Amino acid sequence: MAKESKTPMTIDDYYIKKTNPVVKVLIYIFLAFWLLVNLFPLYWMFTFSFKTNEEIYGKNVAGLPHEWNWQYYKLAMERVNMIKLFGNSILVAVITIVITIIVSLMATYALTRLKWRGRTLVNSFFMLGLTIPLHAALVPLYKAIKLAGIFDTMWALIIPYAAFSLAMGILISTGFMGEIPMDLDEAACIDGCGVWGTFIRIICPLMTPALATIGIYTFLQCWNEFLFASTYTSAFKTIPVGVQQFFGQHTTDWGVVGAALVMATFPTLLIYVFLSRKIQESFMAGAIKG
Repeated sequence: MAKESKTPMTIDDYYIKKTNPVVKVLIYIFLAFWLLVNLFPLYWMFTFSFKTNEEIYGKNVAGLPHEWNWQYYKLAMERVNMIKLFGNSILVAVITIVITIIVSLMATYALTRLKWRGRTLVNSFFMLGLTIPLHAALVPLYKAIKLAGIFDTMWALIIPYAAFSLAMGILISTGFMGEIPMDLDEAACIDGCGVWGTFIRIICPLMTPALATIGIYTFLQCWNEFLFASTYTSAFKTIPVGVQQFFGQHTTDWGVVGAALVMATFPTLLIYVFLSRKIQESFMAGAIKG
């Protein structure tokens, strides 16, 4: 008896047909629910920035405010000079991003494109930075900053921020730079480019999506960081340290706190919205092989 032939399975057999209306409805319901779950904290923070303490503490926790108290934003700007705090935070973030991007690209180029003894060990040393918690480096960095004479300056924050962002920057750059063919380096060498010429003219222009990812990651690390900013500086304050001043010893005006949090949080959300496509391109380019 001849064996019954079996039709080979294709990849389409492992997927639910997109034309199934029931499945599509269930997917949309789940996505809508997940969207509400993620947007609710933003909605709650925005609405309680207009509420009085009585509403926040129980009379109107999740609803819209009975009265939109815009004066809380004015009070937040006046009490701690939010404009100066914004300026300090932006200055620290921009310089840290520039340092992190430059050093990450240069280190990744040396680790992935150049042949030299010990590069695997050096790469492992950089990746070890991903496992070091901030709290473990707090005291050693404090002593080093004191000895360097940069305490209570922006460099007391920029240098640690760049150092702790470097490992992730190299990790992101490595996945993307590995997809750039080595033939481009050889062609540039034949045309007369040296190591620096190849790096600046060939590699850097092709790393634009990865640069956006490193920049946003570093920006979020700098903008929201509180531990170093409250330990290594006193007069030079960033936004997280400034927001802390709104908390009183006995009472706290939570409407003013909410206004300060909104002003500190929403810029990061806007930046991510405008650059999210670059982040997705970077992760896709670093993940696809061949």
